[in-house]
Amino acid sequence: MVFILRLATNLNRLIEICCCLFLVWRNTFKSPCSARAGGVNYYFMPNTQAVILLCLLAVMIAGWGYLFYQHWQMTSLPMLAMWMLPTDIASWQLIDFGLVYLMWAVMMAAMMLPSAIPMFLVFSKICKQRNPSLPHLNALFILAYLVVWLVFSIGLTWLQWQLHGLHFLSPMMENQNERLAAAIFIGAGIYQFTPWKHGFLQACRSPLGFLLTEWREGMRGAFYMGLKHGSICVGCCWAQMLIMFAVGVMNLLGMVLITLLVALEKIVPGPSRMIGSAGGVLLIGWGIWLI
Repeated sequence: MVFILRLATNLNRLIEICCCLFLVWRNTFKSPCSARAGGVNYYFMPNTQAVILLCLLAVMIAGWGYLFYQHWQMTSLPMLAMWMLPTDIASWQLIDFGLVYLMWAVMMAAMMLPSAIPMFLVFSKICKQRNPSLPHLNALFILAYLVVWLVFSIGLTWLQWQLHGLHFLSPMMENQNERLAAAIFIGAGIYQFTPWKHGFLQACRSPLGFLLTEWREGMRGAFYMGLKHGSICVGCCWAQMLIMFAVGVMNLLGMVLITLLVALEKIVPGPSRMIGSAGGVLLIGWGIWLI
């Protein structure tokens, strides 16, 4: 817990730095600071949501930049100059697991943060009303959300290791089995019609409803709510993330399309069941086409 609080503190400092830069840009240092608590200047509070957006945008740009760089390496560098996974999984070393995990962790953050922005902004608004002197609760909430996806990335790393062992993936992390790809698409499409998917999607589409139901006070409460929302998002989108094994783990177009699908599911107006079912039809149709 101490380690998590330190991470949250560092993230909060990053937010404070962004706040100062934002205030300079807006020329808002003309008036004296209106409030102080614990040595921290809270004159920036009216612009908290804008600062959160700037921080998230910076993280997403960095994440997508890293993924683009990895994709460029795999498609442009000579075979002898690029890092490739061993064909024999028994030969995997710790650095191989570490790089694969880093890839998945960055990918999950880059793909899932855009669709989570409405939840973060609603949380910030409620937090400002209930705890105006505790802006670091925003950092804790976002950090906890990301922790869930970082843990999920461990499972994806293990699954990739197994798929390499079964020779379903090439050393370049491309799919080598069309039947497996079709099965993943069809399985993800079928999941779209399940009550679990509909329940998770409804919670993701209703940030205010989730927070009113799950609200907890204090730092532990913010971290709990972030974990709970992250778990709901994993429950909603885990099958869609598996599609990356079908299209190629480093397929940038696949990442973009899945990110758009996840975001559209959460923001397009209409009944969540109908929206989820439409995505299911699309995925099942794609799987059948591969067969």
